[in-house]
Amino acid sequence: MSKKPDSNAPATEATGANGTGAAAAAALPGRLTAAAALTALEGLALAGLGVYMLFVGIAGDPDSPQQAETGGVTLLALAALPLIAARGLRLGRRWSRGPALITQLMALPVAWTLWTTGGAMAAAAVGLALAAVAVVALLVNPTATEALGIGPGERTR
Repeated sequence: MSKKPDSNAPATEATGANGTGAAAAAALPGRLTAAAALTALEGLALAGLGVYMLFVGIAGDPDSPQQAETGGVTLLALAALPLIAARGLRLGRRWSRGPALITQLMALPVAWTLWTTGGAMAAAAVGLALAAVAVVALLVNPTATEALGIGPGERTR
């Protein structure tokens, strides 16, 4: 027989495999949540561009279908880093700060290359550079580092 939960009993927190629950994610500072959202947005943009390149390589008429398909698969693989980092930031995992910062540092030269291309790419360059600088600023903020358990008084394991 299954036992029904007592409606008067306090609700227990649903926990994941490592023992963190939704309350931990809700207690994160807004700066960390904003950094996670921007990082996820970058990852989704990379994934979207990868899918587009794959589609053009398979169904379109590119100069080099193999190059388009390889580029699409590469972008899809690269999209995994910011998406995983964003999830880790949203869950308050201390390991996620490194991949998120690496993603932003890789985005700055890409933004510069887009800027030097000119035209419509300049707008994309400005957006990418602003997002990258914003995420770096949000992640090095003492509030965010403290929420992630990173700081001068913390010992690494």
